[in-house]
Amino acid sequence: MVAEANHRHHDDTARYAVDIRVFVSVIVIAMAISFGIGVGLGPTATAPIAAVPAATPLPPVTSVQVAEANDFDPDEDLHEPAGQHLLVDIKGIEGDFLDSEERLAKAMVDTVSAAGLTMLSYHCHKLIPKGVSCVGVLLESHISFHTWPDEGVITLDLFTCGSKPLIPVVSTIKELFGIGLNIEMQWSHELRGFRNKNNLKNDDKSNDNYAALDHNSDLSQMIWSPIDCPLKEQIVSTLTKVQRVDIWDLVGLEETPSHQDAIKHNLQPGDPRWTTSEIVSPTRYFFLDGVLQSSSGSHHEYHESLVHPGMFSHADPKRVAIVGGAEGATLREVLKHKTVEKVVMVEIDDELIEIVKTHLPMMSDCSDLIGRAANCFDDPLTNLVVEDAKGWFMQRYGPGALKPASEEELFDVVIVDAIEPQTGSPISKDLYDTEHLESILKSLTDDGIMIIQIGRAPTILDPRPDIGYNAPREALFKNLEALDEVEAMFVYEDPHCGFNEPRAFMVVCKSSACRRLFYATSDEIDYEIYARILRTHSKARALSYFDGVTHLGYQVAPKAWETLYCRREPTPFECSYRHLDFKKRIFEYDFENEEKNPFEIKADWEGEGESKKITATHVYAKVDIPAGSYIMPEHLASSLTLSQKAIDNLRDNIGYGGVAVIEDFVAFVDEFGHESMAEGTNRTLVEVGASYLIRTVKNKDDANIGRWIPAHPDGRRPKYSPVYERHRLSFDVFAVATKDIPKGTELLKYEYMWDEP
Repeated sequence: MVAEANHRHHDDTARYAVDIRVFVSVIVIAMAISFGIGVGLGPTATAPIAAVPAATPLPPVTSVQVAEANDFDPDEDLHEPAGQHLLVDIKGIEGDFLDSEERLAKAMVDTVSAAGLTMLSYHCHKLIPKGVSCVGVLLESHISFHTWPDEGVITLDLFTCGSKPLIPVVSTIKELFGIGLNIEMQWSHELRGFRNKNNLKNDDKSNDNYAALDHNSDLSQMIWSPIDCPLKEQIVSTLTKVQRVDIWDLVGLEETPSHQDAIKHNLQPGDPRWTTSEIVSPTRYFFLDGVLQSSSGSHHEYHESLVHPGMFSHADPKRVAIVGGAEGATLREVLKHKTVEKVVMVEIDDELIEIVKTHLPMMSDCSDLIGRAANCFDDPLTNLVVEDAKGWFMQRYGPGALKPASEEELFDVVIVDAIEPQTGSPISKDLYDTEHLESILKSLTDDGIMIIQIGRAPTILDPRPDIGYNAPREALFKNLEALDEVEAMFVYEDPHCGFNEPRAFMVVCKSSACRRLFYATSDEIDYEIYARILRTHSKARALSYFDGVTHLGYQVAPKAWETLYCRREPTPFECSYRHLDFKKRIFEYDFENEEKNPFEIKADWEGEGESKKITATHVYAKVDIPAGSYIMPEHLASSLTLSQKAIDNLRDNIGYGGVAVIEDFVAFVDEFGHESMAEGTNRTLVEVGASYLIRTVKNKDDANIGRWIPAHPDGRRPKYSPVYERHRLSFDVFAVATKDIPKGTELLKYEYMWDEP
C-alpha cells in the first residue's frame, strides 16, 4: 500500500521534458505579435497624447533672453581657456528677499551690469516650499546662485573668462544681495583653466591686472583664495604710475586674540573668546604688484631684522641711504640710532608714500622716539628723494659721475629695501645688476656696509641655485662676489617676519673688519643697543624684537644656504670639508689611561733642583697612524677663544703692575695661540689640551700634522661661503695627519699652519 501511494504521488508531481528549441521559438513569436498589436493600436504622430497629471505641481520657471552672443565683439582673451571664479556665501539676509524670484533676478542682472559683463539670458526656478535657484548665461561665462530663505543664506558663484578683474564685484554683490541687518559674508577668488603666463606681466605695464591673474602671488594665496575668513576687507587697490598697490584687512578663521586684544576686551581666564576669532583685531597687509611687503602684525619683527644686524655691524654709522622702503618702517628703524646724522631715502613712487602714510601710519610713526619728529618722513635728518634709485646712484657715484664724491657725500650704510630679485618686478630688476651694485658700493666709505633683503629663504630641497626660482638671487650673489670692493658677505634669515616662509637678508661689507662686529657676542650687542638706541617717551624699549640673543641666531646661516652653495658647479673647494669623515680614524690623547694611549709624551729638561725646567716637549706615536686621521680632536675643540680686546686688556693689566700669573698667561697665549682664519673676527684660539705639546717645525715638508681643511687653492677664502662661515670654529682648530706616521715617530706640526688662508 505504501509503495502504491508513493507511486501515485510521484505521478501527480511528474515533470515532462520540453524541447528548448520549441520553447524559444514560442517566446519569440509571442513577443513579435505583442509588438505588432502595440504599434497598430497605439497613438500616431498626428494623434494627441493624453496628459498625465503630475503628482505635485512643477515650480514656476522664468526664462529671459537678454541678448544674442553674436551681437558683441569679445576681447581676444575671452578665447583663452582660462577664467576667474568668484565664490560668495552670505548669511543674515531677509527671508522674503531670498524667496522672491523677481527681486533676486533683478539683483543678479544689476550685478552683471555693474561688473561690466554681458548678460545673454537667465533662467530661474521658484522652489517648493521655499527658495530660488537662478543661473545667468554671460558672454563671458555664467553667474548662478541658490537661496535658503529660512536660514537667511545665499551661495553664489560667478565665473568669467578674460582679464577683467572680479574682485571689485564682491562689494557690489554684498550691496545688492546683502539685504539684512546682520550680514556676514565670506568669499574666495580662484583662477581656473590654463592661462598663457607670458601675457600676465609686461614691462610696459600694458596689462595692469597682471597681479590679479597670478595665482602664485602672495595677494592671491593669502587674501583672495581663502574663503573661511571672518573678515576680509579691501582698504586700497589702485595703480600708481609705477606699480599696483593693494592693502587689505584680514582676520583668519583660526586666529585667536593677541595680548593687546585681551587687554582691550578685558578677557578673563575661562572666557570662550580666547579660542575664537570673535574679538581678533584685523591684520593689515601691504602688497606691491601682488607681492607681500609687510603687515601691521609683524612690521617690527621684519624691519628690525632687516636693519639692525647690518647697522650694528658698523662701528659708528652716521650717514645712511635707503633704496625703496616707501612705507617708512625702514626709515623708522634707522632713526632709532643715536649715531645717525643723515638719512637719504630714494623712492621712485611718491604716490605710494602718500598712500601708506594714510593707510599704514604705524609704519612711519616716530612719535615715541625722544628727539625725533612725530612722523619719520618729517624728521630733520630725513632727506626724501623721489627718483629712480639706479639713476640717482649712477649719476653721483657711477663711472659717469660729474665729480668724485666727497667724504661727506659717502654713506656708512646703504639699505636696499626693494622688491626682492626673484619676483622679476619691472621696477626693481635693474636694482640688482652689476652696474648699480657697483655704484652703491662706490657710495660707501671704506668700512661701509650694504644691507639687502633677498626674499624667501631656501630649503634643502631646492635645485642648484642658478636655475629655477632662486636663479635671480644667485645672479645677485655672483655679481657681488665679482666686485673688487666686496670683502665679506653674510646671509641670515628670520621666521617671524609675517611671511609664509622665513625671510632672508644679506650684509655685504667693504672691509673684512665688519666680521668682528657681525660675530659679536650677545652681551656685546646688548651693550651696543643700550649705548646707541634712543630712549622713548613711553619708557618702553625702542626695539621690540631685536636684541643680542636674536642677533646671535643670525650668525649661523641655516643648513639650506650651505646645501645650495655646494650645489654650485663646479663644487666649491671647501664643500668637501663640511663634515668629519667617518672613514677616518680618531687618535685622542687619554691622560687617564697610559696603556691604551696612542701617544707618548716626553720632555727635555734643563737645570737641577728647583731651577730644573722643561725646555721642550715631544709627542710620539705609539701606534701606526694613517694619513688623514684626526689628531686629538677633543683636546683641540676645547681650545680657549679670546677676543683681541680681552688680550689687550690683559696686557694693560701687566703694564699697570699686574700679577705674575697674568703675565705668564699672556706669554702662554702668545706662544700657543693663533688668530682665527676667519679674517676680521679678531679672535685668538689658544690650545690648552695635549695638542700644544706637539713640537713645531719651520719647514712645512718636515711636518706630519696639518690643518683639517688645507689652504684654499685660490690663495684666499671666497667672499661668500656659507661653508666657511658655518664651520669657522671647526676649521680654526681641527688637525689631521698629513702623511702616514709610523709607530715611534714624533708628531710635528708646521709652525705657520694656522696662518694660511
